Amino acid sequence: MKQWWLERFGSPKKARRIQEVALPAPLPSHIAIKIKAAGLIAFTIIGTSGARGQTAIDRLQSLVDTSVHRLLIAQQVALAKWDSGAEVEDLPREAQIITAAVRDGASRGLDPTSVSNFFNAQIEANKVIQYSLLADWRREGRAPAHAPIDLIATIRPELDQVQAALIAELADTAAIRASTTCRADVAKAIGKYISGHKHEVGPHQVIALDRALAASCTS
Repeated sequence: MKQWWLERFGSPKKARRIQEVALPAPLPSHIAIKIKAAGLIAFTIIGTSGARGQTAIDRLQSLVDTSVHRLLIAQQVALAKWDSGAEVEDLPREAQIITAAVRDGASRGLDPTSVSNFFNAQIEANKVIQYSLLADWRREGRAPAHAPIDLIATIRPELDQVQAALIAELADTAAIRASTTCRADVAKAIGKYISGHKHEVGPHQVIALDRALAASCTS
């Protein structure tokens, strides 16, 4: 079982977190800071002088980090659906997510189509994780030991918070995502994350992360 987790989703620490904790893990500090500053609506954009010292790849790292966190939440969603027997695909819920994201993005001046495409990719990437996990658990005849997970009361509010952070990061990186080098920059930003987390990121998560950010560019 340990090797299974290492191959798909990284270190045993992450496995233990899924198995032993019923509630979602705390948001990474960079996400929590953005949400707090935004009041879940807006946040203070990085100063121009600070941005000048960063490459496009550096400035995309926060978007990558938050997408990784959303993929980790997908593991808990899979456990909740294992318990309930619910299907991975939930079209009404997916439509709600995209509608809310488009509305929030409009308040930040983001193009509705680009926001819709971006969050559709995020949703599809999360489903990749869920399908992979559920298939393995069915082959083994059981899921990892875990406390009950309340999808509606605990998981969805965290996903809403992550969505607010992603919207903020899309606004932050609008110019980069509209550039002609965007696709290469996004791929390199993902590569930088993977290089820095070699012992924590498995091949399935890399595929899901590439899928999650496949619609980041607007050019």
